[in-house]
Amino acid sequence: MSPRREQLELFRALPGDMAPRDVQDLMAYPFFSLAKSRRIRPIDYRAGGVTVRVESTAEHGIATIWDADILIWAASQIVEARDAGIATSRLMRVTPYEILRFIGRGVSRRDYQRLKAALDRLQATTIATSIRESTGRRLHRFSWINEWKERTDACGRPLGIELILADWFYAGVVDAALVLTIDPAYFRLTGGIERWLYRLVRKHGGRQPDGWQFDFRHLYRKSGSMAKPYDFACDLRALVARQSLPGYVLGIERMPDDGTELLTFRPVPLTARG
Repeated sequence: MSPRREQLELFRALPGDMAPRDVQDLMAYPFFSLAKSRRIRPIDYRAGGVTVRVESTAEHGIATIWDADILIWAASQIVEARDAGIATSRLMRVTPYEILRFIGRGVSRRDYQRLKAALDRLQATTIATSIRESTGRRLHRFSWINEWKERTDACGRPLGIELILADWFYAGVVDAALVLTIDPAYFRLTGGIERWLYRLVRKHGGRQPDGWQFDFRHLYRKSGSMAKPYDFACDLRALVARQSLPGYVLGIERMPDDGTELLTFRPVPLTARG
């Protein structure tokens, strides 16, 4: 057992359904690749004293926004336990089946292999950020998962997995002010920009009854997308036409002075949702 495991109490994943929770910092900044293809080029975001730099190895590539579903599962587990008065830990034990069912995936052999690949990317991805630091000149460096391993019994039969979450991530989860409940329908969103936009809208527009708005250029910078600006704008317009973000209505307005496109969004009242 590694020294890090010896210093941590084990938290066993809780059974049953629970609301999915996400960490606001992860929703507001470009921490994940939005492409399903392997991304090697770093994400480098700097604005208003905030620094986010994300890198990974050529073997694994940067963790994707689909890989982040595992972190949503972990955050949901920790919040559920905390609210029930159960001690939590960065060291978690779970079966792949439990994670896959929670995030709306299949449970075939291929799905299990994809889960392992996602865990590898989460471990291989390194982040340097000034978020939550007292001065923008200081950076906190970490990987989403410090380590993970498959467990087997004496006969080699699988017993599940253990993983150790980054302390930066864990601290954001146990701080109730930094966690938001998200719609379970999020897991059914298939596009990278679509998923990223839902999380951003949920972060900024969740408690704004009259909605919120961002100009397209700001959204492009904030996304960390490798798409061309023109293609990114086309994707935003397509999302407005499709209206696929659960709980929100999207729109497009133009600034009267220079024609700058604005993406608008407002929450749908619960009574109006199907």
